[in-house]
Amino acid sequence: MSNETKKWLYLGVLSLIWGTSFILIKKSLVGLTAYQLGALRTVVTGFILFIAGYNYFKFIKKKDLIWLAISGTCGTFLPSFFFSIAETEIDSAVVSILNSLVPLNTILLGLALFKITTTRNQVIGVIIGFAGTVALILAGTDLNPDQNYYFAIYVLVSTLLYATNVNVIKRYLQDVKPLTIAVGNYVCIYIPALVVLYYTDFFTVETFSHPEFKMSIFYVVFLSLFGTAIAKVLFNKLIQISNPIFASSVAYVMPIIAVFWGLLDGEKFNFYQLLATIIILFGVYLGNKKQKISA
Repeated sequence: MSNETKKWLYLGVLSLIWGTSFILIKKSLVGLTAYQLGALRTVVTGFILFIAGYNYFKFIKKKDLIWLAISGTCGTFLPSFFFSIAETEIDSAVVSILNSLVPLNTILLGLALFKITTTRNQVIGVIIGFAGTVALILAGTDLNPDQNYYFAIYVLVSTLLYATNVNVIKRYLQDVKPLTIAVGNYVCIYIPALVVLYYTDFFTVETFSHPEFKMSIFYVVFLSLFGTAIAKVLFNKLIQISNPIFASSVAYVMPIIAVFWGLLDGEKFNFYQLLATIIILFGVYLGNKKQKISA
């Protein structure tokens, strides 16, 4: 299978997995606090990766540790908390829509900090996709005027963190195996996650006796296995076989999946949001289209 085919396959699988993650976060929050969820998700995912990637510890090089730490913090640790906090006030579908800012920030940070070049089509594609995202948000505010959009700041900061992670992997960890990157990330963030989990009063009778505790744990394990552990390895590989802009464009497709789950859960969606979704998909297509070079 060619890299061209693989990258579209990875994009589709990641969109399905991460698009579903938003509703899983929402369901997990029924029996857990946002900080408990963020920390527990990291702890469970790390445990899974340490078992699956045990033989990859030896491939972690000292010179890569700083970049693995930055990647883990920006791409996993902080967003795990920020998205959980955001979904205490904003619908899961709206959070996924706001996450579509990742490609735009990837281009801006790539150009400003990492000297990663981009094409005209990629820039235009991101702009179109961003316009579609704005349209989705505006349509959503009309449907959900009671939601606290100040909590959108947590999502916006996360998009900057994700964009930083994408550029770090492409620039400094390009030759490191995807599973090694994932394992290395969690070597750096696992202890901090355990510390946070301890101070959230997770290990108390009150938490364990919550009527929705068992179901929340089920959602967290499912989210950690697919939404973080497996998806993180696939995403690292996608970055390496494509480019930062294409890899981050998964954030444009995820809202389609997230909105679908949101509708099933009673969240609202209208025709204007559907139209904006089509605009977003066109932006993804244009961003990946090879630019012709004139003689």
